[in-house]
Amino acid sequence: MRLLIDECIDERLRLLFPGHDCQTARFANLVGLKNGRLLEAAEAGGFEALITADQNIPDQQNLAGRRIALVILCGPTNRLGDLAPLVPAALSALDSIGPGDVVRIG
Repeated sequence: MRLLIDECIDERLRLLFPGHDCQTARFANLVGLKNGRLLEAAEAGGFEALITADQNIPDQQNLAGRRIALVILCGPTNRLGDLAPLVPAALSALDSIGPGDVVRIG
């Protein structure tokens, strides 16, 4: 699966998604884009899921009809040490997630 790591998350998290084409927003040249524009650009770039810690995106964006899914990592902070323990559940969720779906982990 092609995954995009949001810029609000430590870039090293990408290394914890083996078997997936996982890129950071910086590497994909999507830094600075806000929620709606980020989702549009990610879809245009062929990403299938956005991994983020921004819990407000589902309240601010209508994900119905989107070609991208959203995985929200809900840790105490967005530091790598707080988000890394959530990755196994995120990997499991990716097995059944579909376009427009929102999954909160943690």
